Amino acid sequence: MIINLTDSASEQIKEMKKDESDQSHLRFGIKGGGCSGLSYSLGFDEDINEELDVVQNINGIPVVFFNQDIPIIEGTTIDYKQNLMGGGFSIDNPNAIVSCGCGSSFRTKDKVGTPGDC
Repeated sequence: MIINLTDSASEQIKEMKKDESDQSHLRFGIKGGGCSGLSYSLGFDEDINEELDVVQNINGIPVVFFNQDIPIIEGTTIDYKQNLMGGGFSIDNPNAIVSCGCGSSFRTKDKVGTPGDC
């Protein structure tokens, strides 16, 4: 398995997926930007490219990954936490060696990305 979804994250994603089409998949990956150079991308997507993407069923959720992102996100755990201010997803990536103070961007040993605004 490329990533891990906690039970809490899985429940929240399944709840959110109810508002999406039956063909939508959860897409998780990275993009350039943020103060550390890379940012996470998490959302629903219906466009799957069989040559460029990998799809895995994780806890009953179809999750799609761009092939080139896999070495950077492999082993990542996505959790969902609820508190008095609301809830949100937290991402624990063992490949990240630097994370910014806001927690939304990172860099790895081999991938720096393009730093931008936080």
